[in-house]
Amino acid sequence: MSTLTLRNAFTVFEDGGRPADIYIDGEVIVGVYGPGSAPRGDRVIECSGLAALPGLIDLHSHHREPGFTHKEDITSSGLQCAAGGVTVSVGMPNVSPIPNTAAVVDEILDIYRAKSIVDYNLNPAATKLEEIEAIAQRGVLAFKIFMVEDTGRDYPHMPGLGVHDHGRLFSTFREVAKTGRPLMVHPHDQSLMDVIEQEFWQRGERDALAYAKAYSYGDGLVWDVAVATLLRLQEATDVRLHLLHTMTTRTVKMIAAAKRAGRTVTAEANPWALWLGNDWANIERLGSYALSYYVPPAGSAAVYAGLIDGTVDMIATDHAPHLREEKEIGWTDGWKAHTGTPSLQFYLSLLLTDVNAGKISLERAAYITATAPAKAVDLYPRKGAIQVGADADIVLVDLARRHTISDAEVLSKCGWTPYAGREVVGIPVSTILRGSFVFEDGLVTGSPGAGHQATPVGST
Repeated sequence: MSTLTLRNAFTVFEDGGRPADIYIDGEVIVGVYGPGSAPRGDRVIECSGLAALPGLIDLHSHHREPGFTHKEDITSSGLQCAAGGVTVSVGMPNVSPIPNTAAVVDEILDIYRAKSIVDYNLNPAATKLEEIEAIAQRGVLAFKIFMVEDTGRDYPHMPGLGVHDHGRLFSTFREVAKTGRPLMVHPHDQSLMDVIEQEFWQRGERDALAYAKAYSYGDGLVWDVAVATLLRLQEATDVRLHLLHTMTTRTVKMIAAAKRAGRTVTAEANPWALWLGNDWANIERLGSYALSYYVPPAGSAAVYAGLIDGTVDMIATDHAPHLREEKEIGWTDGWKAHTGTPSLQFYLSLLLTDVNAGKISLERAAYITATAPAKAVDLYPRKGAIQVGADADIVLVDLARRHTISDAEVLSKCGWTPYAGREVVGIPVSTILRGSFVFEDGLVTGSPGAGHQATPVGST
């Protein structure tokens, strides 16, 4: 096996950042040395002026394959991962067929094995209780439940995928708890939204702005009521609950209280809640292209504070590409536009821009994008940190480089980004996956099939 030396990088470790050399043998970090003192590998990369971060782990990405490959596929999402510093990307289950049986999970993992450029896994849908144990044996990292069923469209939250009946949720929590795997839940109170959206429709308000207002109605009523229910169910079942789409002040406070009580709860924030949907001017300018959801500034500020103090554990992309025609309809009917925004390729640069602005430390940024996700799903210590014995998953970044994001550079099949025109400060220049470059000098060098399934430490 070949060896690689990264020399003189400002390296972010769990205990802080400092200049260091990193020595890699094959796929694994075998030594960390003072700057300039590592053994000379078969290849030596001079990293002066660059920072070395652990490769990002994105636990929440919509890869669209199988079933919706006109929007994205596993390989095109992998291109964006490599360019954006992501070394593990985990797909969500709103694909077709829905991965809620062991047989379908096997089929989809086979597709990943053939097509993924980076390491991968899949969060199957926990909608068939009798299948949960067998699915867990496939080495999945977590299960997923949507509490939402769309009205006015049959995608992306398809019929049969949503679970919002409390009895069914309780049974699901108990069954997943037996496996020891986390359960990810998209919180949503369907009955409340049924009332709220009808009031908008009766007034003739159906465009993207009305959609944004409906889902943020009452300072996040549909989110907060759902989260309160989920946290109570978690307390009753002791499932490892992972809350998706953290976006309200009350939700952050509820998560903090659960953590103070020692409960097994983690939570994520998404890029759109921090840098896009938290500004009403973006909603007015971009309409459905900015939705995901509208997050009023107070909620976004609470989420950001939670990321810094540890209440909110991590950033995950909720990468959700759609074609322009699937968004454009939102100018007249926001309920028919497919919801979600792409962010895989650029979220690290958006975060590094905040690092440069002094809003968050580089060490905390690395923790919430790599170490915390790895710990939440038992990938740590093999992944999520730069340390001896870990997989050599590393992203080298130029913290000083300025760049203006454009649609022309988008590697997604959707061909657009809501961040076009945004200037960022700090970009990834190389991404290393298990000791091999998958992105270097502005080009993706990784190939389909290079990715391995990232399974929980200790699983067989």
